This record gives sequence, structure tokens and C-alpha cells, in this order.
Amino acid sequence: MKRWHLGGILAVAMTIALVYMAPARLLAVLLPGEQALLQGYQGTLWRGSASRALVQVGGGYLHLGAVRWRLYPLSLLLLSPRLDIESKWGSQLISGELALRGERDMDLRDFSANVAADLVRQYAPIILDGMLSAQFSLLQLREGLPYSAAGRLVWQGGGWQSPSGMKPLGNYALEVEQPAGEPLSAQVLTLSGPVQAAGTVRLQGRNYQVDVLVSSAAAMDPQLQQALSLLAQPESGGYRIRMNGEL
Repeated sequence: MKRWHLGGILAVAMTIALVYMAPARLLAVLLPGEQALLQGYQGTLWRGSASRALVQVGGGYLHLGAVRWRLYPLSLLLLSPRLDIESKWGSQLISGELALRGERDMDLRDFSANVAADLVRQYAPIILDGMLSAQFSLLQLREGLPYSAAGRLVWQGGGWQSPSGMKPLGNYALEVEQPAGEPLSAQVLTLSGPVQAAGTVRLQGRNYQVDVLVSSAAAMDPQLQQALSLLAQPESGGYRIRMNGEL
């Protein structure tokens, strides 16, 4: 075999070996801007982990804790990196398949998450108890907004922090459906608990509409009634929450 043939084969082999052993920290090059921050890299770009990760959500960062991923090499050729990802931080668990299509565009498939309901405090002046869980077969974001979705959100062990302590509410579900490019619609359902909630949520672009009736078979807690009266209208059997605006 001619020397230049052998040299070419060795060069290709070394290139493949270097790509295969690419360090995990190179994942930061693929992630969009400052939307994701990772520290403590281990492993390779294709199968790696980070001891600490944060993602930007709204006006703050969501702690993911320790993260593991698997990156599909062929997805890089399509300029749309695709990863299987798992994260754990205490009782908070997140997993799914993530495809990055731009700085604010991404696709999530077979996505599941369990986070503390107290996370809502980052976006609204209210303290909630319980766990929020999400199961989505598909969730596509374009320009940071839902473009297509199919799944549900569940609030388990729901509670509200009143001036006199935590008040139990119940267990609730939000069934979400959104054909590609159409408005998102969601149905509010009560699974169990002393406080009932039923209604709809609609999101078209940045414009949202909420129409939910909150009621109780027994006498409703006076402090909860007072809180509801600030954002809802009294109605036979409960309080009607009607809101619309822009995100």
C-alpha cells in the first residue's frame, strides 16, 4: 500500500477518534445563548453529563440539578441537534427528547416533568403547595411560544398559602391540545378535593383567555373566598374567573 494511502487512512481514523472522544463541554457550543447554563461536565459530547444545569424560564432560571444526555450525531448534519435528556434535582425529575431548531425554537417529544408547585412564585405573588407534573407526547415551541402540543398538566396535592396557613385545595388536570399552527386550547378538570375547578384556557400567539368556575360542595374557606373575590366574579355556587390579556 502506498504511503499516502496509509497516511490518508490514518488521518481519517484519527479524525473519527477525535470526534468520537469530543469532550462533553462542547455541548455548550450547541446550546442557544444564555438560555442554558451547565457546569461540571463529564463524559463525551455524545454521551455526557453535567453536575449542575439551569435553563432560563420567563424572567428567571429553573434549576435542573444533575443532567445526563445522549446526542444523536446525524442530527448535527441537519443543523437541528437532537438529544435524549434526563435531569434530577431532589424530587424534581425531567426527561424527554429535545430537538433544538433555533435560539427560541425547539421540539420536545415524550416529555415528562415533576416540579414543585412553589415554582409558580417566580411568576406570580402566590405560594402554592403540591407537585406539578407534565406528560406531553409532543410540545413544539416557535419564538418561545407553543406551536403544537398534545399532553396534560396535573397539580397533585394542591394547596394555597393563606394568612393563617396552608389550605388544601385538591388535585387538578389541564388537558392540552394544539394542532400545528393553531390556537392552544386546554380543559381544566378537577380530579379530587374539596375545591372544584372547571373551565377552559386558550392561547393564540401571545393572547390568552381564561374562563374557569371555582366552587365547593361544602362551605368555602372565607380566606379563599376573599382571595378569589380579588380576581373573580361571584356566581351561583362559586366564583367565575374570566381573564384575557397578552403574555
